[in-house]
Amino acid sequence: MKTVITTSKAPAPIGPYNQAILVKDTLYISGQTPIDPSTGKLVEGDVKIEAERCMQNLKAILEEAGMTFENVVKTSIFLKDMHQFAQVNEVYGSYFDSDTAPARETVEVANLPMFVNVEISMIAVR
Repeated sequence: MKTVITTSKAPAPIGPYNQAILVKDTLYISGQTPIDPSTGKLVEGDVKIEAERCMQNLKAILEEAGMTFENVVKTSIFLKDMHQFAQVNEVYGSYFDSDTAPARETVEVANLPMFVNVEISMIAVR
């Protein structure tokens, strides 16, 4: 019924969840934070560097499932500070064609796991 998708090219879960779950042709990717999977540590720098790492982690999971960003139909972006929206949006937007970009919401939250500035999750369909 459901298939667990796991790759060493994205950070291992830090709790009781999986990187992604594939149900039929729909892939549900857990929120990705700016953890470098090769070191297991948070990337250092500004929010653009964090957003880039989140997107690279998502890309690795999509590829493990045989998909690309073109398969993404919905994303959720969680920001610690909405004043950082423009910087995150610049990085995020570089991964999508504006004509076929997915649906999305962006919300500001009080805190995120490991006190990162950004977390991004996705839903993709084959």
